[in-house]
Amino acid sequence: MLGAQAQERTQTGGPQTQQILPLHSDEDVVRLRKQVRDSMVAMGFGLIEQTKIITAASELARNTLRYGGGGEARIARVCDGARQGLELRFVDAGPGIDDIPLALTDGYTSGGGLGLGLGGAKRLADAFHIDTAPGAGTTVTIAKWKLF
Repeated sequence: MLGAQAQERTQTGGPQTQQILPLHSDEDVVRLRKQVRDSMVAMGFGLIEQTKIITAASELARNTLRYGGGGEARIARVCDGARQGLELRFVDAGPGIDDIPLALTDGYTSGGGLGLGLGGAKRLADAFHIDTAPGAGTTVTIAKWKLF
């Protein structure tokens, strides 16, 4: 399955149609990056905004694979007043994060990486939300906004 459509309430707006992409392999991360780029281009985002969100999406997708044991990404076009945006949600059923402030600290890693994934994604996005608990998985939601 390459992706599915679903109707759901998003973090940043009302009910939206979302595309759901599995995240179980490096190939899935490549497909996600392409879908995010295509969505951003279709919405008229510039190259810099595209690059920021594609980079953040790649980092969060790799975290979903590495630390969450895989999961899914949900891509939705969202509206909030006079602005529209793209919301990306990364969901896994992994072990969760014990200490969110520590996990957001640059240089901190629990898996041998550079420790820039969560904090870097937060800086690259206009909105960032994390929902996690030890043993309960993790959901990270980011959004990029554009005034139309």
